[in-house]
Amino acid sequence: MSRTVQLRSLQTLVPDVILEQRTVRDVFAAQPGLGRLAQRLVTASFDGAGVQTRHTVLTELDLTVEVDDPVFHDRASGELLMPGTKTRNEIYIREADRLFVEAARRALDADPDLTPADVTHVVTVSCTGFHAPGPDYEIVRALGIPDSAQRYHLGFMGCYAAMPALRAARQFCLADPDAVVLVASVELCTLHLRSSEEPDSIIASSLFSDGAAAGLVTARSLATPAPAYSLDRFHTALAPQGEKDMAWTIGDGGFEMVLSTAVPQIIGETIQTALRPLWSADPELAEAFDEERIGEPVAHWAIHPGGRSILDRVQERLRLSDDQLQPAREVLRDFGNMSSATVLFVLCSILEQGDSRPGDRVAAMAFGPGLTAESALLTVLDTADAP
Repeated sequence: MSRTVQLRSLQTLVPDVILEQRTVRDVFAAQPGLGRLAQRLVTASFDGAGVQTRHTVLTELDLTVEVDDPVFHDRASGELLMPGTKTRNEIYIREADRLFVEAARRALDADPDLTPADVTHVVTVSCTGFHAPGPDYEIVRALGIPDSAQRYHLGFMGCYAAMPALRAARQFCLADPDAVVLVASVELCTLHLRSSEEPDSIIASSLFSDGAAAGLVTARSLATPAPAYSLDRFHTALAPQGEKDMAWTIGDGGFEMVLSTAVPQIIGETIQTALRPLWSADPELAEAFDEERIGEPVAHWAIHPGGRSILDRVQERLRLSDDQLQPAREVLRDFGNMSSATVLFVLCSILEQGDSRPGDRVAAMAFGPGLTAESALLTVLDTADAP
């Protein structure tokens, strides 16, 4: 008999500082030395991103706060500054650890049955900073999780990394029926935004933001059901033709994102091939795939909203309805692209929606460097059910 592994107590968290897209657009468009072509590209990218608000840990970007020694933005001149990678990473260490601990705490506090003492594994995810001991260590020490808990950190994988984190958590639980895996993702993308005339950099600046998410994965039979998913199947696919179109490297002035305008087209051309292995294991899904009704038997689609054009292309290729992609579009609108944390925001939104029903299938997909497409099939669990 197969064991149900569930993802439950999923929680999300964003920093307090809110960035209005129009305001950020005007700041980037007004940078000294920016050519007219780049100014037009800034306006088009920011206005067409599908984003209204984003969040950042950079309190100096809050115009209501007095700043004596600006690091990122000189308000007197309006110029965006270029701190070095060390300065950016020092802010990451301070702010990311705080968000990791708080997101993990919220996930545990939200669970009616599980406590820090129950946690056997901690899996943390981030690609926007580095330090050791890392966030996995900070979570264990801050929350009183047993020192013996196994700790794993998935670093620098990009926007898709929450998916292999969930897949690893599922594998731990299948191997050990008593396992409780805390999965947490924190991304501080705004630490690496910069003024530039390069189209890739402008696109990144119009999309990326900060956010955190955490949840618990377990196959234990628990006394109190909670809103949750069963983690059914995972698959990884590569589109090597997009290797140079999506990348993440480290420079002297921060981490540097390559996100070309070709990415939506590449995803559109390869998404059906990426999904076929997941559908083929289920007769109903396989029949729908063969009849090009791929999206029909899947109620909800947790697509990583890497940008509006990506969601548009996915919707077109899979013939999804507006309702099926509404959670992803709303996350993009309200929070921007928070790299690996974003798909967890979408999954959380689907669970909280009134039209989510027990037994509903959910397809989750996230894209990142490689070009890598990580996908999963999940099922909304009945709150009266236990594993």
